[in-house]
Amino acid sequence: MTVCSGVGNMRDIDIRQAVLGTMDHLHGGDSDTLIVQELGLCQGIARVDIAVVNGSVHGYEIKSERDTLFRLPGQTNIYNRTLDFVTVVTEASHADAIRKAVPQWWGIWRAVQTRNRVVLKSLRIARRNPRIDPFALAQLLWREEALQTLTDLGLAAGLRSKPREQLWRRLASELTLKELGDIVRLHLKRRGQTWRSPSLQV
Repeated sequence: MTVCSGVGNMRDIDIRQAVLGTMDHLHGGDSDTLIVQELGLCQGIARVDIAVVNGSVHGYEIKSERDTLFRLPGQTNIYNRTLDFVTVVTEASHADAIRKAVPQWWGIWRAVQTRNRVVLKSLRIARRNPRIDPFALAQLLWREEALQTLTDLGLAAGLRSKPREQLWRRLASELTLKELGDIVRLHLKRRGQTWRSPSLQV
């Protein structure tokens, strides 16, 4: 599927670079696609390793052999509430446990190192999340973005000085999931690559 330089036992960074290489191959030059590392979800309760934002938000979570799966249940709960698609990228030692632990709609890729290359093999193709939480989705917006959206829609009356939680709740209650998803993705892409620290950019 893709390759990445590396020697010895795979590390998180080796698998990450292989995933980023795949995303660059699939989406490089596509002005409608943004690739973000360490995207915070639900006010930073969890961060997905890599997110691909275009007509959907597809999160890629890396679990190398050196990782434990201790955080996976909590991550699963947050990702299920927020992301359109999720794929776990892991090694053979974790593959069976992950397959049993995550929802059927999650994709699973296995990372294999051969001759200094990390090759990614699809074990299960990701399917669309059947049940996103609108409030969790709205939390991907910064306060200014949420307020501007409400203002544009004529829904900001009485909310301009309110906490961001109230802005998110109004958006979640007033918009369809499709409308909200379109707005969230638009704002994420408008931020471009400058909204993360340089060390986290692709």
